[in-house]
Amino acid sequence: MFLAVRELKHAKLRYMLIGFIMILVAWLTFIVSGLANGLAADNASAIENMKGDYVVLQDNAEQKLARSSIPNEKLDEVRRHEGVKEAFPLSQTMMTLSQTGKDKKIDVTIFGVESKSMIMPDVSEGKLIEKLGENEVIADASLKGDGVVIGDTLENKDTGASMTIVGFAEGQMFSHMPVLYTDIESWNQMVQSTGRQQKPSYSAIIVSGNEDVSISLEKKLSHIEVLTKEEVIKNIPGYKEEQGSLTMMISFLIVIAAFVQAVFFYVITLQKTNQFGVLKAIGAKTSYLAKNLIGQVLILAAAAIGVSIALTFSVSALFPEGMPFELGTDTLVKYSALLIGVAVIGALLSLQRIAKIDAIEAIGRVE
Repeated sequence: MFLAVRELKHAKLRYMLIGFIMILVAWLTFIVSGLANGLAADNASAIENMKGDYVVLQDNAEQKLARSSIPNEKLDEVRRHEGVKEAFPLSQTMMTLSQTGKDKKIDVTIFGVESKSMIMPDVSEGKLIEKLGENEVIADASLKGDGVVIGDTLENKDTGASMTIVGFAEGQMFSHMPVLYTDIESWNQMVQSTGRQQKPSYSAIIVSGNEDVSISLEKKLSHIEVLTKEEVIKNIPGYKEEQGSLTMMISFLIVIAAFVQAVFFYVITLQKTNQFGVLKAIGAKTSYLAKNLIGQVLILAAAAIGVSIALTFSVSALFPEGMPFELGTDTLVKYSALLIGVAVIGALLSLQRIAKIDAIEAIGRVE
């Protein structure tokens, strides 16, 4: 590391340039990954944060919650099934609402659940679900950004259906819309007012049970399909396409980083061929030179990632309040390790060149 640090100090401008490129690539990687996580949460946090192990849907719903319709009597069959610890119904619909006396419209997803259900989120503010009255709802806290407060009434002007906000919960989004939780009876009244529901049914049944319960349920009960929460999330319309596009962008950024760093260090290695030859001539081993090169790469990569993380959080603080951006510790550690690994892999081409340097050829043969 002695040689690596001395060289970094000696050729400051040269290594500052490559460090600047590494900062930009890492910075953009963290920004895009934060947006990907934020959009994923904005699309599916209500399902992701929901308690329960499996989701029972209609067998021909193409694994989509919005297309599923399960007869009410199916719930008792699921609850009686061996291996099922708990099972609760979930009814889902989407609706456009507006605050009473205001013209601004808000698109929401309404979840109907049983009052005492493991599906209900923890309430961060307001009334608990067990104490909900008729047409009262617990809403995702993002509605506060639209000026909605506890006590406000939201209504559908086309059908006259209305509901009162009595509490807020964090992280309850579905298909990029805030979720409103209400009891099954109120949900049925709301949906019946729209004319969408022909007969009572549930969208899904959320099950808590052992590992074999999903297989045994599908074998014993007809016209159902048992999925994990992850499978349901992946089949939310647009989720896979959205995440796939962002993941591809991140992948390209990492590949670009690998190529840029590999070329940069290879060119520098070619420029220093004579110097490496002299070092080998006075007894320096290839392993020693290789360690110093890797040391340079690690120092530059670590410094660039540290600066890019600071820049990412500084810029994210300036994002609009409604912008979906979520960058947790796990994501930072994962992509930091990946970027450092890519930097080291990019240096392997230079290591191969260093190993092939002949001391006599490098410093010139004496005729």
